[in-house]
Amino acid sequence: MSGPYRWMRHPLYAGSVVVALGAVVASRSVVVAVVVALYMAATIGAAVVTEEARLRRDFGTAYDDYSRATAPAVRRSFSLARALRNREYRAAAGLAGGFLLLALKAAFNL
Repeated sequence: MSGPYRWMRHPLYAGSVVVALGAVVASRSVVVAVVVALYMAATIGAAVVTEEARLRRDFGTAYDDYSRATAPAVRRSFSLARALRNREYRAAAGLAGGFLLLALKAAFNL
């Protein structure tokens, strides 16, 4: 309930959408915009459904309380082991892929 979680349940996904939007703007391509929109809708939509189901299974009514913004504040420090266990490296790979596409576009003047 602290940090960006005060305002939204999925701040990482919101950040991913902002980064994707930046890649679309930088590419100045309708095709890239369509591909990115489809990719983001499919992956983030699936991730939210999967993540919330796991959180409800693991935490039960405590997660429901949190999702209604009534749960008590919980402080948690960063953990590389937790980030790897939660497969956050996929977000880094997606970001790297987006920058690679922009670099290829710039290199080949596409």
